[in-house]
Amino acid sequence: MQNTRSVSDLLSRVGNKLTDLKARSKARSQVLEQVRAILPPRLALAVATAGIEDGRLTIGVIGAVWASRMRYFTDALKKGVGASMAIEILAVRIRVVPPPV
Repeated sequence: MQNTRSVSDLLSRVGNKLTDLKARSKARSQVLEQVRAILPPRLALAVATAGIEDGRLTIGVIGAVWASRMRYFTDALKKGVGASMAIEILAVRIRVVPPPV
């Protein structure tokens, strides 16, 4: 029989998968906040996800129309998010994703 552990105990351990997942989730949340801060309010509401990996900023929006409009802001996003996160962003990828539940 396996010992039960609290979630906080599992998350507090260093080097396990849950800790890594928690750190990645926090980083993506910070990127999402930065992306939304740069965009006009209505367009910012259409952004569901955002993350940076290998110098590429990937943004998930909730519809094709919003994705099309987002392309006009790629240069501002590269500069603004890159400067605020102290990372050089080489490319911006915009994806259509299902709306969050």
